[in-house]
Amino acid sequence: MPEVNITPPENYEKMHDSGPDRKCILTLAKENADFMQKPLFKIAFALILLIALLYPAEQAFSQKISVRNDTLPTALLLIDIQEFYFPGGKLPLENPEAASEKAASVLKLFRQQKLPVIHIQHYGGSAIHANVAPLPGEKVFTKEEANAFDRTGLQEYLKSLHVKRLVLCGMQTHMCLEAATRAAYDLDYKCIVVEDACATRDLKWGERTISAVDVQASTFASLDRFYAKVVTAADLQP
Repeated sequence: MPEVNITPPENYEKMHDSGPDRKCILTLAKENADFMQKPLFKIAFALILLIALLYPAEQAFSQKISVRNDTLPTALLLIDIQEFYFPGGKLPLENPEAASEKAASVLKLFRQQKLPVIHIQHYGGSAIHANVAPLPGEKVFTKEEANAFDRTGLQEYLKSLHVKRLVLCGMQTHMCLEAATRAAYDLDYKCIVVEDACATRDLKWGERTISAVDVQASTFASLDRFYAKVVTAADLQP
């Protein structure tokens, strides 16, 4: 445990002019210094230091984020939440139902706040899943590449809405979701990725199998702080 040595200097009295309150001030200073030397104070001080080291400031407080922000007009980007990623589809992912339900809760929030909702659908794939199916009037872009901005008109549409910030979720986490996030960052958008509204699958590398959980964790770890703020659906509020 580090020593806390807070005592008045030996020439403390000489450093101050005389006055009616001098003795009172000196007495208080010495009493405080004596208290700081007590074991209980040292333990409490050490605990505060330990907590500060273990829990960064941004984790010590709730990271609730308002989706309605006058200085950062925000849109929701739902990426490739399509039938072929669900059980019975051509490329089923790990727990796509749970992810789509979280995406649906985010979608509900944006609809309630009357904020822009944009659906991205991969060309040649299946229909957008019923949990997040577009309503009449909601914009749908069809893409052919992993990057949702690549030759789709998405950038021009966002500019027309004066959007400055994007909330992103979808499938697959390590492919189209990540590609859209990195591209959006490069285009100067503030990005928020909703981790529990995303899904992916196990991957193979040589003889190794990387679990979907690890693929998710690796992707979010590489995006968070640098390209986006990674949150949960519960962190978003009106």
